[in-house]
Amino acid sequence: MAEQVLIQFRADKALKQEVTEIYEKLGLDLPTAFRMFMAKSKMVKGLPFEATLPEQTITMAESNNYFYELRRQAADVPEMSLDEINAEISAVRAERRR
Repeated sequence: MAEQVLIQFRADKALKQEVTEIYEKLGLDLPTAFRMFMAKSKMVKGLPFEATLPEQTITMAESNNYFYELRRQAADVPEMSLDEINAEISAVRAERRR
């Protein structure tokens, strides 16, 4: 058996708990899952999953600008009554049945 080493790192507590529950449902404990991750990384000589950047990225400022522009556009839309909303839903459902 190869010499064993201890690996330690910090992780978000909630994330660790969620991941632990996932692995337990698969019949694994966290150390075994991490050993599998490392073994697969060795096999593929990289990350055992695709890790790519999106083709287009936007900054937080651009995202905020888009959000506020959509809010501005939505402010011009007249309010609908509950009866109008229900009538619109009924019309779509009737169209789908045809």
